[in-house]
Amino acid sequence: MDLNRYRLGFHIAPQRGWLNDPNGLCQFRDAYHAFFQYNPEWPERDTKHWRHFVSNDLFHWSDHGTALVTDIPEDRSGVYSGSAFVERGTASDGGDLMCLYYTGNVIYEGGKEAGYDYVHSGREANEILVTSEDGEAYSAKNVLLRNADYPDVCTEHVRDPKVWEQGGTRYMLLGARDLDDEGFCLLYESADGIEWHIKSQIYSEHKFGFMWECPNVVLGESKDFLAVCPQGLASEELRWQNLWQAGYFPLDDSILNTVLVDESRFVEWDHGYDFYAPQIFTDEAGRQILIGWMGSFGQDWTVTPYGLDWCHCLTVPREIRIGVDGSLRQLPVAELDALREEPVTLAPNTAVTLAAHRADLLLEGIVGEGSLVLDGALSISYAKGLLTVAFADADVAAGRPARSVPVEGLSDLRVLVDTSAVEIYANGGAHVFSTRWFPLADELSVSSSFAGEATAYPLADAMAHAFD
Repeated sequence: MDLNRYRLGFHIAPQRGWLNDPNGLCQFRDAYHAFFQYNPEWPERDTKHWRHFVSNDLFHWSDHGTALVTDIPEDRSGVYSGSAFVERGTASDGGDLMCLYYTGNVIYEGGKEAGYDYVHSGREANEILVTSEDGEAYSAKNVLLRNADYPDVCTEHVRDPKVWEQGGTRYMLLGARDLDDEGFCLLYESADGIEWHIKSQIYSEHKFGFMWECPNVVLGESKDFLAVCPQGLASEELRWQNLWQAGYFPLDDSILNTVLVDESRFVEWDHGYDFYAPQIFTDEAGRQILIGWMGSFGQDWTVTPYGLDWCHCLTVPREIRIGVDGSLRQLPVAELDALREEPVTLAPNTAVTLAAHRADLLLEGIVGEGSLVLDGALSISYAKGLLTVAFADADVAAGRPARSVPVEGLSDLRVLVDTSAVEIYANGGAHVFSTRWFPLADELSVSSSFAGEATAYPLADAMAHAFD
């Protein structure tokens, strides 16, 4: 089989090697920048760097190579995750300055024989700043925080700085694990982005996982949302079904005034199968945009078909909006519509064949129960109050079991198919599923039994140039 069939047309993916967490997302000097965790030596070694992609429209991305590598003692075991902050007008030419904050990972050699458990001993988590005036050349690395700078309650699991500004003050969220193996966040503040001081610690009312990774914030008019990836939640039949969870806590106030969250209100961003470590940034139009890692770790089915020399991708950029019920909605940013080609009507119970596995499927005005089926292999169905995603073909599924979530009525579905990636948005983005799949057919077959208006838009390949 020609494995090039699984190359993606509008998702970020590496030309070769391993991709994981999105990092340093920003709009800087009229272009969008996306970095991601990158291991070019996968699967033989596991050393993480930052790879760099650039776009003018969030879909036609160009690969600008490996940006940050492990080249100082404080990040010698990996350039781990972090975020971007755009400092206005402080570059030498009077333009904006890109500030990249990340965790430099250090793992001591010796293992258990040296007394290291790599939670309480044996590692360093260093928060590091790198700047750039053009998004291509980078300054020397400035180590801002080390193990000794964190509160005494912390283990050595502290990482993933998210930096933003409010009211002239810069803030940094860090994910952390305490001495009782409870996940929480550290909130720091700074006047200049260099000198940081602890402001608060944010816990849940009851223990909610042993570590909170990749913290982020969604800012509302009066109430914010704290996003985290709580590790250690046990999967249940209708929630927390991913290998590792990612979601958000609705807050009752500004995050700056929050020290305790209600874990019973935790909402998952994405019901899977392949989703973790989302990062959120605000663009120049004021949109809060989320991009997640469309992958995971810890199971064979999270990888790729045998022989593929690249692994994982990022989700499409999703605009976050606050729904009338106070919860968050995610939908692909509007720029995706520019990739649409001539529409094809989907009549109920009639199969339509599209020339390629790149499509934007839109079902509106849904009444009652039904299903949407791709290639006879992947079904998205609604029945008895459950929205279910299931694979009928084990080869296409690559081990992924069925997933269901409770939904009080289904009004619309939007499904993005991009060769080996599928993203599903239900009820205006209130419920989202992301999965890799590896179709065997050359053409895409689509059939729907839902009542309502259904349209299939073939999508142009926005990334062909990246893999020439």
